[in-house]
Amino acid sequence: LQQILSPNADDAGVWIHQNAWFHLANFDKGTTTEYQFKAKGNGLYVFNLKGDLKVDNQLLNTRDGFGIWDTDTVQITAETDTEFLLMEVPMAM
Repeated sequence: LQQILSPNADDAGVWIHQNAWFHLANFDKGTTTEYQFKAKGNGLYVFNLKGDLKVDNQLLNTRDGFGIWDTDTVQITAETDTEFLLMEVPMAM
């Protein structure tokens, strides 16, 4: 996972004034990772750009999106070669 946006000026990627993190990933078929949420109360939006991806038990095909909240981690598995974007954002103002 390549971090491309965060609320910390010292982190890699673009710095923003919001408690949010964006990651871009290119996974080969069979690659699995566990994503750990960075902040309590945040949700995660997964946008699958290419390929087939399983997030926990939900299968996402090309251009599918999926929202997750009220958890601390998610399991991500590439069912095919895939490219996807993770957007962790606050769920409340």
